[in-house]
Amino acid sequence: MDKNKIYLVQTDTTVGLLSRDDRKLSVIKKRAETQKILQAVDSFATLQKYTRVPNIYKKLVRNSNRTTFIYPNGDSFRVVDNLSFHHNFISKFQNLYSTSANETTKKFDFDFAYNSSNIIVFSKNDFFESSGSSILKITNFKKKKIR
Repeated sequence: MDKNKIYLVQTDTTVGLLSRDDRKLSVIKKRAETQKILQAVDSFATLQKYTRVPNIYKKLVRNSNRTTFIYPNGDSFRVVDNLSFHHNFISKFQNLYSTSANETTKKFDFDFAYNSSNIIVFSKNDFFESSGSSILKITNFKKKKIR
């Protein structure tokens, strides 16, 4: 599997475009390159390589499901549940930037997603749009619900 490709995948939350290159994803979605894109990671061990979880939120992060956290360093990560069908794909890379497979502010359009990706990963389930992960911003002292 090529780390530099754009993958169209049914994630555990919605249809997504995944890549190691967050700039490519920003260009595809026609959004500012300064806007950060979440990274999906395969485990808490991988998460620890990129950020530190504040002690008061370690239990919350470990027990959360389908939740993206924005950490004090400004980066956002979502640990993919190892029981989900998406975990098998993400574990081949350990971490990938992940964003919904639609133009910014628009609904999912298969033709747009198909034309925007280099590789389409089909699974036994068809592609379907559902709500994205909830987002919490955590600092060393407080948390704030973003979505």
